[in-house]
Amino acid sequence: MQNPTADQLGAIKAMLFLLCLIPAAQLVLGWRADALGANPIETITHTTGAWTLRFLLITLAITPLRRYSGLHWLVRLRRMLGLFAFAYGMAHFATYLWLDQYFDWSAIARDILKRPYITVGFTALVLMVPLAATSSNFAIRRLGGRRWQALHRSVYAIAILGVVHYWWQVKADILQPLIYALVLAALLGVRAWWRELERRRQLAAPPPMQVPLKGRVIRIVPK
Repeated sequence: MQNPTADQLGAIKAMLFLLCLIPAAQLVLGWRADALGANPIETITHTTGAWTLRFLLITLAITPLRRYSGLHWLVRLRRMLGLFAFAYGMAHFATYLWLDQYFDWSAIARDILKRPYITVGFTALVLMVPLAATSSNFAIRRLGGRRWQALHRSVYAIAILGVVHYWWQVKADILQPLIYALVLAALLGVRAWWRELERRRQLAAPPPMQVPLKGRVIRIVPK
C-alpha cells in the first residue's frame, strides 16, 4: 500500500493502537486469573520493561523501513509507537515504585545504590518525558522544526540506556539483551552510514561558480 487514503490510514492506526494494547491486556487478564507465575510482580515488571524497549526499537526502525521500502506513510505511525514506548516505560516504573517497593523511599534509595541499572533505567525514563510532552503538532510549531528535531534525537541515547539497563539487570542469560543491542547497533549504524554518504556527497559536489553581473558577483550552485 503505497499511498493509503485518509480512511485507510485511520483504520491502520486504529488496528495498530489495538495491537499495542495487547501486552497490557494480557497482563491485566493474567493478574485477574492469577496466571502470571509464582512472582506476578516480577512478571509485570519484566514484561512492561521489555515492551518499552521493543517499542523504542520499532520506533527507530520506522525511518530505515520508510527509506528502503518507499512507504512514506509509515512516518505517520511513529508518534503513536513512541507514545506507547513512554506509556509502557511509565508502567514499568510505576510497578517498581508501587507493587515492588510500596513507595518505601529509603528502600528505593538503597536499591539505587546497590543496583546501578535502576539509575540508568530511571535516567532513560526522565529523558522520555520531554519527548512525550512535545509529541503534538502544536509543540512542533511552538519549538520550530530544527529545535524539535534536535530534542527528539535524544531517543538514540534513551534506547542505548534502555539496552544497558536491561543488560545490567540480567544475571546470566544475556541472549535477549544481546539481541536488542545488535538490533539497536544496526539501527544506529545505518544512520551513521547515511550521514557519511551525505558528507561524501557534499565533498564531491563542485564548488559554486561565480558570475560577475553589473558589478556584482552571483554565486551559481550546480545541481
